[in-house]
Amino acid sequence: MPSYTAPTKDTQFILHDMLGVSEQDIPGYDELDRDFSAAVLEEAGKIASEVLQPLNAVGDKVGCTLENGVVRTPPGFKDAYARVCEGGWPGLDCDPEYGGQGIPYVLHTAVGEYFSAANMAFQVYNGLTHGAVSAINVHATKAQKATFLPKMITGEWTGTMNLTEPHCGTDLALMRTKAEPQGDGTYRVSGQKIFISGGEQDLSDNIIHLVLARIPGGPEGIKGVSLFIVPKFMVNDDGSLGARNGVSVGSIEEKMGLHGNATCVMNYDNATGYLLGEEHKGMRAMFTMMNEARLAVGLQGFAQADVAYQNAVAYANDRLQGRDVTGAQYPDRAADPIIVHPDIRRSLMDQKSFVEGGRALTLWGAHLIDRAHRLNDSDADGLASLLTPVIKGFLTDKGFDSTIAAQQVYGGHGYIEEWGMSQFARDARIAMIYEGANGIQALDLVGRKLAADGGRHIMALFDLVKSFIKENEGDERLKAGFLDPLKSASKDLQAAGMYFMAEGTKNPNNALAGSTDFMHMMGHVCLGLMWARMAKAAHAALDAGATDRDFYEAKIATGRYYMARQLPATSMHLARINSGAEPVMALEAAHF
Repeated sequence: MPSYTAPTKDTQFILHDMLGVSEQDIPGYDELDRDFSAAVLEEAGKIASEVLQPLNAVGDKVGCTLENGVVRTPPGFKDAYARVCEGGWPGLDCDPEYGGQGIPYVLHTAVGEYFSAANMAFQVYNGLTHGAVSAINVHATKAQKATFLPKMITGEWTGTMNLTEPHCGTDLALMRTKAEPQGDGTYRVSGQKIFISGGEQDLSDNIIHLVLARIPGGPEGIKGVSLFIVPKFMVNDDGSLGARNGVSVGSIEEKMGLHGNATCVMNYDNATGYLLGEEHKGMRAMFTMMNEARLAVGLQGFAQADVAYQNAVAYANDRLQGRDVTGAQYPDRAADPIIVHPDIRRSLMDQKSFVEGGRALTLWGAHLIDRAHRLNDSDADGLASLLTPVIKGFLTDKGFDSTIAAQQVYGGHGYIEEWGMSQFARDARIAMIYEGANGIQALDLVGRKLAADGGRHIMALFDLVKSFIKENEGDERLKAGFLDPLKSASKDLQAAGMYFMAEGTKNPNNALAGSTDFMHMMGHVCLGLMWARMAKAAHAALDAGATDRDFYEAKIATGRYYMARQLPATSMHLARINSGAEPVMALEAAHF
């Protein structure tokens, strides 16, 4: 059976050696000293490995069942959920005014990685509740906050996000769900939503649905969409639960993976709803939740890759097959372990360098969100917005690839369910699809994010790269292995941007045909920047006399691998982009 160990040491390295969190001017970061963050991460790691991970295979094999309108989660999920709530984990970074602990989002993100790696299906319940809490906290009235937030933050109540309908997914302008005003400040919500994660379950006492719907007479298209709070059970004035609302689950989907999370068809039949935010401004409120969810999904990509990698390393050290081509490494055994073979090493290094780079990128993104929210820093907000489709799209694309590579290390055993590697690949697959399929993320990046605020934020990223290279070009330990490859990759990314500017105006398809390549190119440059920063931090720790030299030296060697073997992919992506739309659009639809 698979196992999981939370990478607390690596998280600490990123938080303190690379990001220097306790030295920053962000309110609340002064409390994030090494001892405090270590205590939180160690406890989260224990929950992940001892409580959540043992239930991962159970959730996959048993799944969820629908009985008389109630979804039953897999055995053990309810007790595990109660333990997570008792520990205060759902409200780790939430507003203290409503019972949260107010800890910075960056530490909440680190904890989320551990829970997602240990049991992705379980963590989805928590993740969507957190997103709903964020949307209510930003857009709700004081009365709505007082009614819903305290029990959502404790985990007594959970939350969902209801966008998709049977006839429309990404194109929400086609939405049909209606919300009829009742004259007393409430609305009657009617319609059907699909693909609703955690839409019904037996973990919490109430479920607070956030539902996109149209108010009759509003503008056509996406500008006429509003967002509503629709509780499963009505909430009385004293906070107790009242009658069942007009919302029910029609069915639960049978999925490729993520079996432990209930994906529901939700029916709204004159359900009482409360407007969240302004009329016809629902997307503004929903995007508060969606952008956070997209970062969480990007995290799922490398988290599944990490647990798969951990088990692949253990297998590669244990499985005996063949001999080292340079001579037997274990002559007293019948064969050498497969980790001696260069192609296995290549695969494991691909996985390791991606996972550690992805972790650094995601925590940097979370730090930017903290800076944006806690300091009202518009530059940090803009850069976080630019990075969101990259974190979501690139990390989930590569995360799935990494789980497949880990499965391959097992050979035939990787294809056998009892070894557990199949589940990591099947669970990771959804991350490329939900919260906006990755093709849409690429289109969003190229079509909207690059030009946002006159291109200020992509230029800020280029400046970050240039500044880092210039500041460290005198360090010969970094120059050849890190700075030169980063400079070359950054030039490729800038050349792609120039191509879009020159050709995209002539034919928009020239830009859109290269959007996924650009997203991956930008992902590689971002990971290249992360690895250069981590290498600098590792050298500094060694210079300061760090006792665990093996950890820091391994970090540098892993970074060199990424820069030498992965970062050059930017030149391939640039060549594809420069080929334009003609090869992509050459065939008539009838010829496919």
